[in-house]
Amino acid sequence: MSRPSTFPLLRRTAMATLLALSVATLPAAAQDGAPAPNGDESRVSDLQMAAGPAEDMNDPLEPVNRAIFWVNEGLDVVLIRPAAKVYRTVLPNPVQKGVRNVLRNLRSPLDLTNQLLQGDWQGAGDVLRRFTINSTIGLGGLMDVAADHGMPYEYESLDQTLAVWGIPEGPYLVLPLLGPSSVRDATGFAGEFFADPVSNYASNTNQDWITLSRGTLTALDTRAEYIEALDDVKRNSFDYYASMRSLYRQRRDGWIRDGKPDVEQMPDIPDYE
Repeated sequence: MSRPSTFPLLRRTAMATLLALSVATLPAAAQDGAPAPNGDESRVSDLQMAAGPAEDMNDPLEPVNRAIFWVNEGLDVVLIRPAAKVYRTVLPNPVQKGVRNVLRNLRSPLDLTNQLLQGDWQGAGDVLRRFTINSTIGLGGLMDVAADHGMPYEYESLDQTLAVWGIPEGPYLVLPLLGPSSVRDATGFAGEFFADPVSNYASNTNQDWITLSRGTLTALDTRAEYIEALDDVKRNSFDYYASMRSLYRQRRDGWIRDGKPDVEQMPDIPDYE
């Protein structure tokens, strides 16, 4: 007699917690597997530019957020950053790039869904073409052949979709283990986890190690990519918490606008007669 299935929802919730642990204290500028466009110098420069003070903090829970932030930072110092350094030391750059490409390829169903929900038909077409090319010619996503032919990776999340729909960000939050977020972002993260076909497949086939391994690799690869950049922000910040809050917001807003300039931040043009 086969053993009955046990509480799939509870198992999914437990895996969500483990995934949260695996992405603990990811840098705000690099959460969700978003690409870093150039080399280390450009990453440091991008973080420095984004780390200025935000005009609207929208941080009513700041005392609690600060406490959680420093707990997360302690976990990063003693666990995540050292592990990321080992990851970068052990794996040569081509292997790290291959891991990053595979992780992005696995996100294709989520990227595609969010592009469609945002009404970006061209973006949705690019996701389909990228997935087809990289899954075949690119050997399952190990090589980003599509990017070499003018179709770079574009990260899309449910948080961005909700923002396009006009849903406000809500108060700034620092989540235990997960780090910088907001009410909208946290909602999007939870929605994506439970809708992700890879996670669903792993859960339905009792292969939860797939979800945990994917989350761990995402955390290590992303943290390794931003070691120098975050060290520089921490070293040059008068208030590291405020810098990371501003950095998170500006980077997230850039994703929502797909890299387009914020017209509200542009200077007024004088009216000359």
